[in-house]
Amino acid sequence: MKSVKLFVFVVLVLALAMPMTALAQDGKQQVTLWFHSGQGSERDALGELIDQFNAESMEYEIVPVEVPEGSYAEQVKAAALAGDLPCVLDFDGPFVYDYVFSGDLIPLDDYASEELLADVLPSIIDQGTVDGQLWSLGQFDSGLALWGNKAMLEEAGVRIPEGIDDTWTLDEFNSAIEALAGVVPEGGYVLDLQFQLTGEWFSYAFGPWVQSFGGDVIDRETMETAEGVLNGPEAVAFGEWFQSLFEQGYTTATPVDPIADFTEGRVALSYVGHWMYNTYKDALGDDLVLIPQPDLGAGAVTGMGSWNWGITSNCDVPEGAWAFIEFMMQPASIKLMTDANGAVPASLTVLEQDERYAEGGDMYIYSQQLSGGVALPRPATAAYAGIQTGMEDAMNAIARGEDVQASLDAAVDTIDSAIENLAQ
Repeated sequence: MKSVKLFVFVVLVLALAMPMTALAQDGKQQVTLWFHSGQGSERDALGELIDQFNAESMEYEIVPVEVPEGSYAEQVKAAALAGDLPCVLDFDGPFVYDYVFSGDLIPLDDYASEELLADVLPSIIDQGTVDGQLWSLGQFDSGLALWGNKAMLEEAGVRIPEGIDDTWTLDEFNSAIEALAGVVPEGGYVLDLQFQLTGEWFSYAFGPWVQSFGGDVIDRETMETAEGVLNGPEAVAFGEWFQSLFEQGYTTATPVDPIADFTEGRVALSYVGHWMYNTYKDALGDDLVLIPQPDLGAGAVTGMGSWNWGITSNCDVPEGAWAFIEFMMQPASIKLMTDANGAVPASLTVLEQDERYAEGGDMYIYSQQLSGGVALPRPATAAYAGIQTGMEDAMNAIARGEDVQASLDAAVDTIDSAIENLAQ
């Protein structure tokens, strides 16, 4: 809490010293921007794009502020309460609903042209649309699947699926894990689940597996409760299976360096997103394979959506904010970013030209999942923060060996309390 108060104080001082509509020395209007401190290559690409925009624009100058990713949402909320949000805000996909509900964003419909939107992935438009209005746009969508070590898979005699039409069933997934346990070196393990991460990872990564078992993180028809779907029999079956992975030593909740474990051949499968492609490809080369989400009984499901841009209701120069977002959504800008972070390009033009996502390409599975009915958006509710917390607590409790039903019941209580708080 002290760090949040300190942050708000610093932002207030900066706001007083440099108003959002302040003029730069060259007469340009300054437009403040916040962005999360993601992976290094992504930050570098963003910095390059900001420099390009500032050099090309005759009217506006972007003034960026980097905010730590781990506390990003909390610090945005604190700044919103203090009335000190920047003009341009970077935020993860599910938070668009929260920020719209809180009145922190303005719609983009009057700014975005039909020509621009015609080149944007439908999933990105869906992510940013609330109550029929467009509130955000992002340069990329996300991919979630299993990265595999081909040499280890072949040594274990495991079939490698080629696409979403021949993905593993639950029985095949279990058999593959068991077979791979026989080839991983001493000190290694079969499946990395990125348990060193915190926050939204647990709902984004494991919510799809709950759904693939037939459960869900919320009743999507009403968006009014998680009762019966996150703690029903299907979700409990998922939890028991998930817990067995830890009990049998196939995975660990306390990885020391899971990235090195995979790149150095101590782990056969890494359950993580597109953002690890460049690192994994550099390490494994042709031995890197991407395996689609398994069908755990009720169909394969993957998460989708990613970080995107919006204009805050605090902004006194929305035209300048939109000028930057429009620049970021140009194919050349999107290509620069997605070349750096390996994400699925949000521009159809760029996606069609990127051989990594073409049939036979290293990340073809990601584009297949997004276009083939496998991808499911996060729930469109301002209570998503409650889902995030509930899932993180439940997954960690289940991994520790705690009672599955009780862990999921507690998650339901967390989510339903968040929903009730919205109505007050």
